[in-house]
Amino acid sequence: MTHPSPPPLPRGGRSFSLTTWVLLAVTWEVDLKLSLRMLDQPTVKSSFRMSQCQELGDEQVTGLVCQEDDLKDGEMREVTVGEQKVLLVRTHGQYSAVGNRCSHYNAPLIRGTLVGDRVRCPIHAACFNVRTGDIEEYPGLDSLPCYKVKVEDGNVYVSIDKKSLNLTRRVKDMCSMSPDIKHTVLLVGGGPASLVCAETLRQNCYEGRIIIVSKDTLPPFDKPKLSKAMNVDSSSLLLRSSDFYEEHGIEMWTQKEVVSVNPADKVVKLGDGTVQHYDQLLISTGCRARPLSCPGWDLQGVNVLQNYEDAKEIHSSCLGRKAVVIGASFIGMEVVSFLSDKAASVAMVGTSTYPYERSLGPEIGKMTMQMLEEQNVKFYMNDTVTEIKGENGKVKEVVLKSGTVLEADVVIAGIGVIPNSDFLEGSGVEVDSRKAVIVDKFMRTNITDIFSAGDVTSFPLAIRGNQRVNIAHWQMSHAHGRVAALNMLKKPTEIKSVPFFWTSLLGKSIRYTGYGEGYTEIIFKGKVEERKFLAFYIKDDVVVAAASLTFEPAVACLAELMATGQVFKKTQAQSDDMSWLQM
Repeated sequence: MTHPSPPPLPRGGRSFSLTTWVLLAVTWEVDLKLSLRMLDQPTVKSSFRMSQCQELGDEQVTGLVCQEDDLKDGEMREVTVGEQKVLLVRTHGQYSAVGNRCSHYNAPLIRGTLVGDRVRCPIHAACFNVRTGDIEEYPGLDSLPCYKVKVEDGNVYVSIDKKSLNLTRRVKDMCSMSPDIKHTVLLVGGGPASLVCAETLRQNCYEGRIIIVSKDTLPPFDKPKLSKAMNVDSSSLLLRSSDFYEEHGIEMWTQKEVVSVNPADKVVKLGDGTVQHYDQLLISTGCRARPLSCPGWDLQGVNVLQNYEDAKEIHSSCLGRKAVVIGASFIGMEVVSFLSDKAASVAMVGTSTYPYERSLGPEIGKMTMQMLEEQNVKFYMNDTVTEIKGENGKVKEVVLKSGTVLEADVVIAGIGVIPNSDFLEGSGVEVDSRKAVIVDKFMRTNITDIFSAGDVTSFPLAIRGNQRVNIAHWQMSHAHGRVAALNMLKKPTEIKSVPFFWTSLLGKSIRYTGYGEGYTEIIFKGKVEERKFLAFYIKDDVVVAAASLTFEPAVACLAELMATGQVFKKTQAQSDDMSWLQM
């Protein structure tokens, strides 16, 4: 999509000094408490189908929401029609109205970033077109409801169908399967890439057969919640209901594994010995947790967090027991955070001086360590595990290289991941040195009619000059799935998404955008030790990434500006005038 030039600064084009930013951060910390609580709640299932801004029937509610000159271009306002809150936006001299809550976790979009015709959620950076309500960047699956706007005699009116009141999301129109069409798209892997690919195919009138094959016991689910809320019920994790798949003719095969691919015959072999033909194939098998290799790795009580069953087992086995987490990774730190008030004791073992030291820097790593130490988590850094000792086949102790011995009832390993591409051996599908599947900017592999998406891929990153990367972000997997589907349909579309992720510790979220590998300097706004900061990562005098805590929506703002192709210099990051971020 081609974006217009950024509009003038919203709300009067104010320039924010550092002092104002800190004040805004404090306000945000209060205002977002309710929204942040929603992140641990089940995904809202209510939805409805409605054509984009269609004419509504007689049964509607119409409200006078403002005067025509109340908003300038590039401004938005939350208004109420009946009992429904609506996001009212003015762009290019015209008014439009859409739902006011992000379809991902219901965050208020009025707190987000408006650039051109897109509003970006301040929490997890999903983007919506304010004219159509369509979702244009992820995470999340659904679009926003779009309402009729009328300007008459200088007054702005918004109308909502009474049947649509209190509904906050819209499922795009989709077709289903036609038995007359003998064409099959096979999607291997049960994550968001496969699901978004399937939905995008149906949204674009593909009526052939769609099969999703997954090793998991559950159909596609909200996997980031597993390490943040390990005791969540499985029904609240599901991204779509079984009725949804049936309605749209999407076959969901769970607890099945593809063990080989034969591109010459266009068939895959499954673990049960059966074969399945495909016309087009998507490899979206993700990654698996790297297992421990030290003596004792196979004792009862040694776990990795890979699926829903793992999360439930770790949660139940740690209650009132001694837990040791190995690996100061994002997953490991979230597990430590979750267990800090549930286990009898929690210890973290890491090979670096601080958690996240390589990715976020030592300052942020030190801060997160202090946060968890305040909750009685014990850290053993610059150390490694040499052995896990047991008694009667069960974990009893963890022995470190330093000589320290940690008592343990449960051990959880978070020491990295391995791409699930072993089944491609002999297929001719090209992989890199890490075994990630190599794709081009259209998500195509080197084999005709075989595509790949999600964590298993090595793909060209647009914001870094198409440098080939492997980025295991939930948001990026969604985008991969959409791009793969459009290219399957011969609708040439390049992957241009800007990476965005978040991690949650003790109810606070660190947000990150861009790609900071190889950064040489970090410029901070605010104070890390006060847990209110914005960090800019610099490489070759350019801002290549940013991270924040309690500085919303700064990171979402930067993500959207990066998406328009803008490049920001180190001098801008150093300046007290942050108006270039268009907060």
